[in-house]
Amino acid sequence: MKRVLSGMQPSGRLHLGNLVGALRNWVSLQEKYECFYFVADWHALTSNYQTPSVIKEYKEDLLINWLAAGVDPEKSVVFIQSKVLEHAELHILLSMITPLGWLERVPTYKEKKEEIKDRDLDTYGFLGYPVLQAADILIYRAEYVPVGIDQVPHLEITREIARRFNFLYRKIFPEPEPLLTEFPKVPGVDGRKMSKSYGNAIYLSDSPDIVRQKIMTMMTDPARKRRYDPGNPELSPVFQLHKIFSSREEQEEVAKGCRTAGIGCIECKHVLLKNLFLMLEPIWEKRRYYSEKPELLREIAEEGSRKARLVAQETMRIVRETMGINQ
Repeated sequence: MKRVLSGMQPSGRLHLGNLVGALRNWVSLQEKYECFYFVADWHALTSNYQTPSVIKEYKEDLLINWLAAGVDPEKSVVFIQSKVLEHAELHILLSMITPLGWLERVPTYKEKKEEIKDRDLDTYGFLGYPVLQAADILIYRAEYVPVGIDQVPHLEITREIARRFNFLYRKIFPEPEPLLTEFPKVPGVDGRKMSKSYGNAIYLSDSPDIVRQKIMTMMTDPARKRRYDPGNPELSPVFQLHKIFSSREEQEEVAKGCRTAGIGCIECKHVLLKNLFLMLEPIWEKRRYYSEKPELLREIAEEGSRKARLVAQETMRIVRETMGINQ
């Protein structure tokens, strides 16, 4: 089986956007590929180095959500980045051959520096983030990395680093290909893209009452000031959620009802809530199960990290031999 690698930073709680954009895809990929999924706790330090204590809390919550969404440690290698020290070793060696200009032109480097104003990001760790990311991928010699079309440029620097290493020494690293996936834009409760930084997210850890409250207070088409006013469903972020979570027939009924004032916004939201709960209830049940079993979580993370370490150690043996720096 071809190998896939992906990871997430434990920098906050996961929300519906993460479920739709990544976790659902991870679950389906593990049926067709050899999947390695890791908690990127070292990456979280690049912007949270002043408050590392929160990473531990989010790390556990991340694992709980992965398992609750259907990531299966019997089918995939689920591990913690910092438990596999070989990531750091390969990061150091790759940093020796990576031109500074490559890092400075990474699209997100300037974007994030401008976006995140409350933290000092003038650090080597932040600038060198793509090299650590390349090490994460290359140390498992992964053939594929699942990304959206907008993330392909971020993967290109890993491919460039692999090419440079293979040219300078010997070809041992595959150039990982993007496994393009459709990531629908999930609107938050205010209509903007769902994001924890906007404070507009519906989290997987939210209770049913909180989810209901967030949906019922969502904005709809501003033209529908009264129940009998017709509206345009395309202007409503609630309808955009229907497109993701409701059946085609329900979407058509809701859209028609909105345009003709046949249904009110409250009725429209009740249909959405029904479908959200059908999807979220099994996840909530599994979240409760794993939340009550911290020892099981540790066992899964330890066993996955052990499996990952065996692969990483073999790669580093080959890298040292190729570079002539055998220990």
